[in-house]
Amino acid sequence: MGIFDFLTGEFIDVIHWTDDTRDTMVWRFEREAHEIKYGAKLTVREGQAAVFIHEGQLADVFTPGLYMLETNNMPILTTLNHWDHGFKSPFKSEVYYVNTTRFSDLKWGTKNPIMLRDPEFGPTRIRAFGTYTVKVSDPAVFLREIVGTDGEFTMDEISYQVRNIIVQEFSRVIASSGIPVLDMAANTADLGKLVATSISTTMAQYGLAIPELYIENISLPPAVEAALDKRTSMGIAGDLGNFMQYSTSEAMTTAASNPNGGGGMGAGLGMGMGMAMATQMQAGPWGAAPTPPPPPPPPVEHVWHIAVAGDVTGPFSKAAMGRKVTDGGMTRDSMVWTQGQDGWMRAEDVSELAQLFTVMPPPPPAG
Repeated sequence: MGIFDFLTGEFIDVIHWTDDTRDTMVWRFEREAHEIKYGAKLTVREGQAAVFIHEGQLADVFTPGLYMLETNNMPILTTLNHWDHGFKSPFKSEVYYVNTTRFSDLKWGTKNPIMLRDPEFGPTRIRAFGTYTVKVSDPAVFLREIVGTDGEFTMDEISYQVRNIIVQEFSRVIASSGIPVLDMAANTADLGKLVATSISTTMAQYGLAIPELYIENISLPPAVEAALDKRTSMGIAGDLGNFMQYSTSEAMTTAASNPNGGGGMGAGLGMGMGMAMATQMQAGPWGAAPTPPPPPPPPVEHVWHIAVAGDVTGPFSKAAMGRKVTDGGMTRDSMVWTQGQDGWMRAEDVSELAQLFTVMPPPPPAG
């Protein structure tokens, strides 16, 4: 091997990185103490950025593309080394490749319940979890603030800190939103956007961005959920007094059908106890007299329409329909309709109108 070949082998003339992992955020190009050849080719692929560190100082940042490392495209490195335009010598610098693609399907969740004041339940606690995506928005800031001199930095090394930031901002947003707990499930998309927006400033200080944040579930403590289930059950059961009366009648029927010898006595005892329980439940805990039920609502009076030769007239009250029968404006064969009726019907076939024709005899038969 000649001295020229030896010297050539000491210089790096091609710099590139292909990532075969799914979690590497930063990878340092290993030059093994070799110097980078002036005019070397630097390849930066889509989803990457290359950052040069020279003697511990942050230098030039390269976006995707193919570069010839010369003074005209390394302004910061040229300034740091006081190079002139005739510089042709190899140089020593560290090259860090930064993965700028999105890291997706990352999990977050509240480690401890979040206290908030709900407008319906009062002070309560909730838990939440979901997913998010993160990407490097500023490679230089990310290297300076987070990575440092780590030669291979993965997502696992920063995910815990990101989760803490998300939970902190989620707690603040959810506590100040004023959204009732029962309505939060319908507003998870808006809440996710609010949280992502509120943490953008903090994440920018690390050179990171959160393009997406999803809230998959918001849950109440088990005790609150159990109380909510009871409240729902009471709503389904309806009025408690009616429910007790129904239960009492069921008990009386069961006792009366008992084939044992004491069936009659059991039926009487069950009836007495059932009536006493129903009276007590209706009277309330202090023995107040039961409130009489309100009168039923007045019947709804129908109004009618009459169809004659394709023309519709009306609406007419029942009294007006009676007058039409008297003056011949409506006959038994007239087609009538009212709200709730299934299509047009002959007046004689409508029970409510048929009685109007009883005051007059039907037309005489043909002679």
